[in-house]
Amino acid sequence: MMILKHTVMSFLLLACFNGLASDRVEKQAAIASAHALATSAGFAILAQGGNAFDAAVAMSATLAVVEPSGSGLGGGGFWLLHRASDGFETMLDGREKAPLAAHRSMYLDQQGRVIPGLSKNGALAAGIPGLPAALVHLAEKYGRLPLAQSLQFAIQCAEQGFVIGQRHSKLLKFRLTVLQKHPEAAGIFLKDKHLPATTSILRQTDLAHTLKQLARDGRKGFYAGAVADRLVDGVRNAGGIWTHQDLHDYRVVEREPVKGEYHQVKITSAALPSSGGVVLVEALNILAGYPLEDINAISRKHIISEAMRRAYHDRAFHLGDSDFVNVPVNRLINKDYAAGLSSSIRLDKATPSDFLAGNFQAKIQGEDTTHFSIIDSEGNRVAATLSINFPFGSGFVPAGTGVLLNNEMDDFVSKPGAMNGYGLVGGEANAIEPGKRMLSSMTPTFIEDAERVAVLGTPGGSRIISMVLLAVLEFAKGHGPESWVWEPRFHHQYIPDQIQYEKGGMSRDEIAGLTMLGHQLKEVRYRYGNMQAVLWNKKSKLFTVASDPRGEGLALIR
Repeated sequence: MMILKHTVMSFLLLACFNGLASDRVEKQAAIASAHALATSAGFAILAQGGNAFDAAVAMSATLAVVEPSGSGLGGGGFWLLHRASDGFETMLDGREKAPLAAHRSMYLDQQGRVIPGLSKNGALAAGIPGLPAALVHLAEKYGRLPLAQSLQFAIQCAEQGFVIGQRHSKLLKFRLTVLQKHPEAAGIFLKDKHLPATTSILRQTDLAHTLKQLARDGRKGFYAGAVADRLVDGVRNAGGIWTHQDLHDYRVVEREPVKGEYHQVKITSAALPSSGGVVLVEALNILAGYPLEDINAISRKHIISEAMRRAYHDRAFHLGDSDFVNVPVNRLINKDYAAGLSSSIRLDKATPSDFLAGNFQAKIQGEDTTHFSIIDSEGNRVAATLSINFPFGSGFVPAGTGVLLNNEMDDFVSKPGAMNGYGLVGGEANAIEPGKRMLSSMTPTFIEDAERVAVLGTPGGSRIISMVLLAVLEFAKGHGPESWVWEPRFHHQYIPDQIQYEKGGMSRDEIAGLTMLGHQLKEVRYRYGNMQAVLWNKKSKLFTVASDPRGEGLALIR
């Protein structure tokens, strides 16, 4: 039997050994994830004859157990896939959907004002989960191993338990009052409605049972039968609007990834309903016309921020679920369009956001999601970013399921111009409609040049895209994963009109210089993001991996 308490310690020791002795030794595969047990699950499946897609199933399910603050069976995500045998690439869209009874004013009072917290907390905040369906699809269409085999590690983690860490405890504290309001969630994650000790063991027997139903019956084990009954009854009894029809109708969609190029670097990234690929490529197209390596740090950050401002502006006004609205994707990622945007950037002065359009007001709040990256021995690749939105999602668990539900409905626009929990604003394109997928910022990405291939992504709410953007710029300079994950981070998302930078992320001279140019700056009082990155050198055949030092993840080569 696996003793999970000691497994974490052994993998942390292995990580130290790997980093000191063998991080550039040629191996069979490379994995980076936000939790040591998820990395362990991926390598275990590869050792059993699975490929990167089987490993992705195992890791997604394991993260649902061991990192419930960031993802889960009650959430969704995007899996960017590359099949080495024929070069086929696709994005598996397991994003949540609005229930069929959802409507555009469901979070407004009689005066048309947004009701605080209603789209963030409790059963009404939850969209229809996509992660279980995505696991089944991934296993059946791209994997080699039975779904049940790939889920065993996650089931074992849920049954036997694991030691929670400091990050888990910190995020638990952030959502404590919400979890306390829901007895089922409190009974799983809290101790007598209080925070458990950091070294506590978290066991999730109901979640293990739900995983077993999924392993045995495939999608019917979650979207029909006893589990579905418990999900629907639990949600409706708590004031939600789910129906059995919602679960029955949910389907995963495969979408063509967004592609672009920056100085001979090929970008493959997430498609709508993720805004990640469009905003990333648009910003890179704007930046392609500037000699970023030949200018000083202040001017460089100014230009990058101005590119972010314009790309996020287009996100707010144009992007939504392309199955429901017409989105001018080809125009937004066109280099001629970017040249037009670039012409409005002044090198000596910041552009006020209200000069672009609109006059929205917003602020930044919490963040959480998760990410893992894989390249297997055959060259198959997976970049997967998964989420339940806020830490611990809606804070609600339907009785008897162990499934912590998302609060992704907050990613819709409750009212055009109103902010969501990450301070993002939007318009009609991302308004609530029955069966619609809400806009996301998740940005799983492949980067490739003549010599190297990279797989990366990160959590971070609205800041995800800007973190990946900075990593691409580091890749283009020839730097490796350790540079991407350590790079000090800054961000501009159009509204609020300010450059946000992580604690200690800018020098005094940079702050003074950007202020002189007219920028408003705000230090985010913590270091944000949790990037997981894998790099393969096509000539040397060597791997390099890195897990963000801001998190508690593990990157290994075997």
